[in-house]
Amino acid sequence: MAKVVVLGAGVSGHTCASFLKKKLGKHHEVVVVTPNSYYQWIPSNIWVGVGQMSIDEVRFELKKVYDRWGIVFKQARALEIHPEGDASTGKGYVTIEYTAGDNSGVRENVEYDYLVNATGPKLNFEATEGLGPDKNSYSVCTYSHAAHAWEHLQENIKKMQAGQKQRFLIGTGHAMATCQGAAFEYILNIAHEISKRGLSKMAQITWISNEYEVGDFGMGGAFIKRGGYITPTKVFTESILAEYGINWIRRAGVYKVEDGKAYYETLDGEDKVQEFDFAMLIPSFSGVGMTAFDREGNDITDTLFAPNKFMKVDADYAQKPFEEWSADDWPSTYQNPTYNNIYAVGIAFAPPHAISKPMTSVTGRPIFPTPPRTGMPSGVMGKITALNIAERIHGATEHRHKASMSRMGAACIVSGGFGSFDGLGASMTVFPVVPDWDKYPEWGRDMKYSVGEAGLAGHWLKVLLHYLFFHKAKGYPFWWLIPE
Repeated sequence: MAKVVVLGAGVSGHTCASFLKKKLGKHHEVVVVTPNSYYQWIPSNIWVGVGQMSIDEVRFELKKVYDRWGIVFKQARALEIHPEGDASTGKGYVTIEYTAGDNSGVRENVEYDYLVNATGPKLNFEATEGLGPDKNSYSVCTYSHAAHAWEHLQENIKKMQAGQKQRFLIGTGHAMATCQGAAFEYILNIAHEISKRGLSKMAQITWISNEYEVGDFGMGGAFIKRGGYITPTKVFTESILAEYGINWIRRAGVYKVEDGKAYYETLDGEDKVQEFDFAMLIPSFSGVGMTAFDREGNDITDTLFAPNKFMKVDADYAQKPFEEWSADDWPSTYQNPTYNNIYAVGIAFAPPHAISKPMTSVTGRPIFPTPPRTGMPSGVMGKITALNIAERIHGATEHRHKASMSRMGAACIVSGGFGSFDGLGASMTVFPVVPDWDKYPEWGRDMKYSVGEAGLAGHWLKVLLHYLFFHKAKGYPFWWLIPE
């Protein structure tokens, strides 16, 4: 009997565990280790953050699902990886610490034949002075953060209703933050909620981002086909912001947040301050900070992990000029190069380089987005890793399933309001996620599959996908037929 341990139960980890169990059945053991008791559908946190959904509409208890599937569930945090095991067994193990129940605080060594790191990111609020929901800004990165943001957003709405103008600042809270898409969706929903209450004249809404151009989204921007014409995402995004009356600040590296003030540096080296009454700013991400040790107890964390604490996989991490970066640099199997029974998927793997061109201010501060690895790509990575591991357990010697971000597309639907007849959805697909200028020298991507539209139909599709993916995540009948 083989034992596969999956660290994390987000989109990538949960997808991986579900397909592992489907392929391996009762003859092999699948263990999921995660510090949280709930699965959450993160894209819908946006709606929690504007009061259109409750916390319980975007989450469910993991144990109930895993008990039904026959997956061992351990509510715990992974602390250490020992890929070589110890002298007595020689079997790799991970040290975990339970986070709930009677075992809270207790440590345990969990052996594995295969290990999948799907821990996701650490929300690195401390990288920006004063940033975070316990300090001077809000977040929608978790359902509890989003509910907290909505609680306080209502106070701002009441002030506007009483005749007091309010300033809203939404975007990235660090010079190298990613997830611009989530912040962009949130600012559109805030604008919609303010508009439907007839309060637009009482609000100043500002988008602030480390993007060189609005619409970069951490993937170097894109060209999309819209209405039969090729349009840059810069124009697509600016037109949506303008339609909602939103101002924008770009090329901004936020480095400090105080009560009502965000301090940022521009690429030109100017220090500026943006005042606000409500701010939701996405933090930078890092790996969760696991350490690793060899059989003799020597620290080999640098062998398994990159400096940003994300795990190394089958990517080309050679340092080279931006002009020499290639689509082939990106991993396709997510297998660690040193220990071939360890994988990292979703946000947990270390990208070989940025997708957007690195930019540095005149004072030396890097100001550009790091690569996004959320949503559809994370699910695909989790699935192909599960299939490859299952086939290895059944005797395969090669990985048949591959999913390089330079060979896969991604679809994104950004809601701009919630309502059957007054919502908006801006839908966009790009193929591939990482541009391949050798294969597509004119646009970097295949324009047959890189398209964008905005309208009410996109909003309906976004709502439909919310329920479809919950159906899939809960393992209801024919869940595996729903694509990632």
